[in-house]
Amino acid sequence: MASRQQRKVLRYAARGDAGKLRAYLGRHPRLGVSFSGRKGRSPLHAACRRSGGAAATRLLLRRGADPTRRDAKGNTPLHLAARLALRRGEQADEDLVVPLVKCCPIAMDLLNDDGVTPREILRSRSMHQQDARTAGERSTEAGTGRTDGEWYSKLFGECEDEFYQSCGRYEDDYSAPEPEPQTYERWAERLAREYAEKRARARPGRGSAPSVDRQRQRQREQEQRDLRRRLEEEHRLYQERAGREAAAAAGGRKRRYEQGCAQVFGRGGAPAEGGDRLAYADIPWPHPRGTVEEMVAVIVHGVDRGRTEELRRYLRQQRAVWHPDRFAQRCGERLLEADRRRILDTVTALSQALNKLSETVH
Repeated sequence: MASRQQRKVLRYAARGDAGKLRAYLGRHPRLGVSFSGRKGRSPLHAACRRSGGAAATRLLLRRGADPTRRDAKGNTPLHLAARLALRRGEQADEDLVVPLVKCCPIAMDLLNDDGVTPREILRSRSMHQQDARTAGERSTEAGTGRTDGEWYSKLFGECEDEFYQSCGRYEDDYSAPEPEPQTYERWAERLAREYAEKRARARPGRGSAPSVDRQRQRQREQEQRDLRRRLEEEHRLYQERAGREAAAAAGGRKRRYEQGCAQVFGRGGAPAEGGDRLAYADIPWPHPRGTVEEMVAVIVHGVDRGRTEELRRYLRQQRAVWHPDRFAQRCGERLLEADRRRILDTVTALSQALNKLSETVH
């Protein structure tokens, strides 16, 4: 049975309240996040059951939550996130499914008690969208007068019933979709669609004079050029903003990495005195939720690669920090037994990547 502290973590995760969850875990640093509560659900399960749980999901993953943990029905958090994406659309996919898959790709193929994988759930969502688009085109050609929303709703219900019969029904029944913030891609698609509808309404009849036709043609071409120019400008600003944010994020990760090494290892890479037991989340990984390649990118961020000797010297220092044998000597006795194998495997992979990079420096 979950303790009082664990029940609070479950409650904050279920609400999607990342602020309170972060503060509570900060006050209780020894409190883990991979435990089971009611119906076998972990805090990560609770966060993935609602569309507003994206921030809580990312926080739990950074704290070392296990994305392969199963509840009483064999569902992993990715099963619940995929089920939510089936009902809520692309935003739930980006907010919940993508971070889970990036953290643990093998979870896409884990079966629950009904024999269903998250990959099959997401594939059925793609089939529903394709069927809905095809049905919408047919309804327009036949001139039935029904709106696209009516066709989509009807076909979605039929496909959902078919999916329940073949794959089984999940326990949770979600309410109607909440309004989602509009992304740049959706904004561009909506603008192009409205422009096409405007052109269709302004199409001249058979009896129009040639001069009027030419004038309307020029006007349509000018509108199209203006639209393309606005879209290109929006895209350029979006890319510039994304580049600035990526550079700032990389610099922030590099600072946190250096501070974490100083706190955990101490001066010169030696273990800090009086350190507590180290879980996976306590190790100063360069990119805690990233791949090995992303970790290496954070390590060499800010180092001038044109200065070969300086780069070679810096890589030699980092290889000494992450050498598996030296890491085991420094921190082996302080590692939590439950996370020992995962920590040592990641250290070995990071050390091999640094060695490979060093071999390319001439």
